[in-house]
Amino acid sequence: MSEQGQNKDLELLTFRVADQEYSLDIMSVREIRGWTRTTPMPHAPDYMRGVINLRGTVLPVMDLARRLNLPSQETNERNVIIVVKLSGTLTGLLVDAVSDIVAITEDDLQPPPDISSDPQMSVVRSLTVIDDQMIRVLDLAAVVPVSSDEAA
Repeated sequence: MSEQGQNKDLELLTFRVADQEYSLDIMSVREIRGWTRTTPMPHAPDYMRGVINLRGTVLPVMDLARRLNLPSQETNERNVIIVVKLSGTLTGLLVDAVSDIVAITEDDLQPPPDISSDPQMSVVRSLTVIDDQMIRVLDLAAVVPVSSDEAA
């Protein structure tokens, strides 16, 4: 029984950014919305697309491709905003498309290689293989700025 406790089940939301597959722990995802035009904010980092109105709440929206130093593509009706919650704060992540929800165990996760020159790897918590495809599991705390000064 203790062995089962070590093989903790996880559910990951997989999605595409710049023709690459990424994922997040489903427990941090609050909702998935279609693309909504954002209102840009002055002095925001270049990866912050702006803000949207989410049922009366101002929601900052981050272009995940820009945040990961990947080529950002033009937005269209196929884009999706994944609303995540971290430390009580909601943030929208603009992605190309949501792929699937997959169930894995902790044993399926492997640590990323130590490649300090690759800015993407510092936000990748672990890697897993699903259907012969390498999926990067993002560290949400490393992706989403905790400082409201950085997010605004």
